[in-house]
Amino acid sequence: MTKTNKASASTGNIPTLLVVEDEILIRFQICAYLRECGFRVIETVNADEAIRILKEPALRVDLVLSNAGLPGSMDGHALAQWIGQEKPALPVILAATPEHTADVAATVCEAGPMVAKPYEQQILLDRIRRTLADGG
Repeated sequence: MTKTNKASASTGNIPTLLVVEDEILIRFQICAYLRECGFRVIETVNADEAIRILKEPALRVDLVLSNAGLPGSMDGHALAQWIGQEKPALPVILAATPEHTADVAATVCEAGPMVAKPYEQQILLDRIRRTLADGG
């Protein structure tokens, strides 16, 4: 886990986002932007780390934003499937380059909504707010 505040992430009405992004510069930029927008943000670099966070009962996560093309034991699609089985009420937004999205079009509907990378900040913010308002 790269950054988190367990005490503050588990209290209050501010939505907590779990961002799973292996590219440090992208993660830094998008997490800083989301914090400026008023969200609590927990950063992770891969699916294994994200699952450890999601299994912690003291943490409340309201939405997961994950890179679809994560390296490691599972990619973002597999993470979204795990979340769908273990935490079905938790919404997931996957982010992918257009090329990656085309390669995995069959799994997009199962994994959840997708946004394009590189991130267009306002589009991402609108998608997050809409997803949270819809309850997932």
